[in-house]
Amino acid sequence: MTGISRCFVLIRKISPAAILPGCCLLIISSGRLSHALTAAGALIWVYGLTTLVIYAAAKFFPRHGRTLLISFLASFVAAVYLFILWLVSPVCALESFFAVSLIPVFYISSGESKRFNALSAEDSFFSSFFEALSLGVLLLAFALIREPLGFVSLSLPGGLQGSVMLFSFDMESFLPVQLIGSSAGALILLGYFWALYKHINKNQNGDKDAG
Repeated sequence: MTGISRCFVLIRKISPAAILPGCCLLIISSGRLSHALTAAGALIWVYGLTTLVIYAAAKFFPRHGRTLLISFLASFVAAVYLFILWLVSPVCALESFFAVSLIPVFYISSGESKRFNALSAEDSFFSSFFEALSLGVLLLAFALIREPLGFVSLSLPGGLQGSVMLFSFDMESFLPVQLIGSSAGALILLGYFWALYKHINKNQNGDKDAG
């Protein structure tokens, strides 16, 4: 299963209210490649490290209020990521603060923290890692479409301004192309990705039924 397919399978399994943090993260972080890279790193950091700590300290967790405790743990891990990012590039940390703050919410709403009772520590860690990686790949895919078309540029995190431009052109492009860089453009791309996934999934199911 590809990263995009795995991401949409995850989206189908959770409630519509739980999808909102992920959609918000996608819209905010995929406008620039530098923001998408920062968010993808935070996803892997929060998912992987939080899952490791849950298994390492599972016997010390209370029976009641475990979800609340895991929420605080995921938020603390995200805060550590922001602190490290602040030491490297303060401007980049400020620009990514809201997006990184959403990741613990998405981690809890995805139900990843509830799987440690059914999976071994190793399986749970790799499940969390590849889930975060698939979401990060989706963010990067959106950013590689939105930034070059919407802003005629490509950026990496770092530098005094928070982003280092690989290239940037002051060109006036057509309105439909500039639209890709906006929030509406992100939603349009999400619709195209979703339609593509549904088409591929329908064809695969059709091949299985035919076999």
